[in-house]
Amino acid sequence: MKSSLRSTLACAVLAAVTGAAQAQPQNLTVISFGGATKAAQEQAYFKPFDASGAGNVVAGEYNGEMAKVKAMVDVGKPTWDVVEVESPELLRGCDEGLFERIDPAAIGNPADFVPGTLSECGVATYVWSMVMAYNSAKLAKAPASWADFWNVKDYPGKRGLRKGAKYTLEVALLADGVKQEDLYKVLSTPAGVSRAFAKLDQLKPYIQWWEAGAQPPQWLAAGDVVMSAAYNGRIAAAQKEGVKLAIVWPGSLYDPEYWAVVKGTPNKALAEKFIAFASQPQTQKVFSENIPYGPVHKGTMDLLPADVQAALPTAPANLKDARAVDAAFWVDHGEELELRFNTWAAH
Repeated sequence: MKSSLRSTLACAVLAAVTGAAQAQPQNLTVISFGGATKAAQEQAYFKPFDASGAGNVVAGEYNGEMAKVKAMVDVGKPTWDVVEVESPELLRGCDEGLFERIDPAAIGNPADFVPGTLSECGVATYVWSMVMAYNSAKLAKAPASWADFWNVKDYPGKRGLRKGAKYTLEVALLADGVKQEDLYKVLSTPAGVSRAFAKLDQLKPYIQWWEAGAQPPQWLAAGDVVMSAAYNGRIAAAQKEGVKLAIVWPGSLYDPEYWAVVKGTPNKALAEKFIAFASQPQTQKVFSENIPYGPVHKGTMDLLPADVQAALPTAPANLKDARAVDAAFWVDHGEELELRFNTWAAH
């Protein structure tokens, strides 16, 4: 009797252990840009997805280097499943076969999303802006435009700019008086490109180049630069910590950021499940409350308090004098312009 009971108990324990092993959620490696954005993603997406039992997010970060993704795809052994990418990189990566095609039906009803945020290789996760920011405690008079950014006489000191052609050439032309609606028309001509570099020449001695989104708020807080191009969410995170930073919205450049699934991942179905989870109004609400980037699901805005809505790039007042980044332009011209920029910056 005892032996039979022992045997039954042993079987029950073994079944429980086996069941636990089978129930172990599958790992999903999700790579994003780190910093304040990743902290918001942890709260809104990663932890709740883990808690749902659907999978276990292993979060990592990078600076957008497509070479890393390409190397994985080329050898057919991707160690990343989902990556956050900027819109030109999404288009280029899709063309080059670096990303899986995504089934829109697995994500949700396309009518519920902001137009242009669902594509064949990616699903937008938020809309961000490259803005002009400054330390209001260190400037007697508030700057109002990119022309003021170039005005070193009235605003002496260093300026922070992103080390790359993208966004930098645009703001140079805006500072030179090009209208927003004509921006890419001008930039797509050799004369327009030369005009942008000539404008950058004027400011070159005053520029401090940044490569990571965390740098501009740090530099502004420390007084290393008096103004900087910056991601609006990074500035907002510093404001929350009590740093006296301010944003100039007119002349800002806005763009969606996308989730893409790395080609060849064995976890494609789970990756799509994660993206669908992160595309719901409730989870996007938590994200926008943690960092003021605009949600892409139309049902999210009504869930957000008025003060949060007002700080988003997608708030009507902030969009009024802003310009969408032309992703197709950067796919067509990005390589040659980045090459020219790197040569120019090195001298």
